[in-house]
Amino acid sequence: MLAKTSELREREVVNILDGRKLGFTSDLEIDPGTGKIIAIVLPAPGRFRWLFGKTGEIVIPWHRIKKIGIDVILVELPEQVGEGSYIDLS
Repeated sequence: MLAKTSELREREVVNILDGRKLGFTSDLEIDPGTGKIIAIVLPAPGRFRWLFGKTGEIVIPWHRIKKIGIDVILVELPEQVGEGSYIDLS
């Protein structure tokens, strides 16, 4: 299944280990040498973090993505089950 990068932004990211909804893709990390996607990036949790100048990202390496469906991206993040914050997991 082929998908445009703009379509990936419309899909919610869910951790399959605990069912937690992590948000929507905001960016991609691409290897400039190969052109392959190496990670997806999501905004860090917190509705008003930008208001206080605190920006953060959840960086999910490509190998953590288990399935890209029509409306959801399933990821496996065992280190984060039961924790409240998600930061770079590479």
